[in-house]
Amino acid sequence: MFEIINKLTRTFGPSGNEGNVAVLISEMLKGKVDEIKTDALGNLICIKKGSGKKIMLAAHMDEIGVIVSYIDDKGFLRFGGVGGINPFVILGQRVVFENGTVGVIWYEENIDNIKNIKLEKMYIDIGAKSVKEAEELVNVGDMAVFEAGTVLQNGRIISKAMDNRIGCAILIKMALNEPKTDNEIYYVFTVQEEVGLRGARTAAFGIVPDMALAVDVTTTGDTPECKPMSVSIGNGPTIKIKDRSVIAHPEIKDRLIKCAKEENIPHQFEILMQGGTDAGSIHTTAGGIPSGGVSIPTRNIHNTAEIVDMKDVENAVKLLEAFVH
Repeated sequence: MFEIINKLTRTFGPSGNEGNVAVLISEMLKGKVDEIKTDALGNLICIKKGSGKKIMLAAHMDEIGVIVSYIDDKGFLRFGGVGGINPFVILGQRVVFENGTVGVIWYEENIDNIKNIKLEKMYIDIGAKSVKEAEELVNVGDMAVFEAGTVLQNGRIISKAMDNRIGCAILIKMALNEPKTDNEIYYVFTVQEEVGLRGARTAAFGIVPDMALAVDVTTTGDTPECKPMSVSIGNGPTIKIKDRSVIAHPEIKDRLIKCAKEENIPHQFEILMQGGTDAGSIHTTAGGIPSGGVSIPTRNIHNTAEIVDMKDVENAVKLLEAFVH
């Protein structure tokens, strides 16, 4: 399982540029599903055919990143965010472009108070001496993602892009396990979630499933002086009750709870006060699709060092397999 996660997190794939991730997943699932296709927006749809209900399982491929908006005369890159970027979190971090060019994010030295740091006051230094040198490596419109390794330590994974390559890894592992079911399973690896839950909407419209689950990450309440939340890493995957984008359909929520209890799978309940998942766009598509979510408790979301527990990941696979049975 860690090998799958490691390959996914190391693959370049910011919002709108998920193609490399899609190719990797297609290679992993070739021969394990009945059909693999890509829709017009770039969603990767892997189908295990069946005679029962159509069940859509969605995990987004894209990760947060930055996009070059201007290159000044000295070769410094001004940039904007792709997805939710916190200036304080990215300060001093390395980023890497698809062609391998590496840069460091820093800020204008004339800022008198670090609290005043905003993206428009920051730049990427790629070591160029002029705009000409810089343009030999990158151009306006190029995207970069954060550069960081993936480490398994004490049964927990520390990595960038856990949001949401961990969801992709769970669906891949489940498809490789080939769970027994009469239902038709759509493993959907969506695009552009981080910029507005866009890919899941078009995928769901094309599939029109009988029910759907978004598999993603969720925040925790188990770190020092954090905001109260009844979710901790290591205590099992969460069954979504509500987030800002969706209230889980009662039938979906109850089915997940029933499966978890029957299979003795550790689980928690998620009420996310900020943020949403692909379920937010799926449930309002094609006349309405009963939707819910299974999430992996994750520390430091939208950071270069997000942390998840392997047991939560493994139990999420078990819960999803029970759900589709």
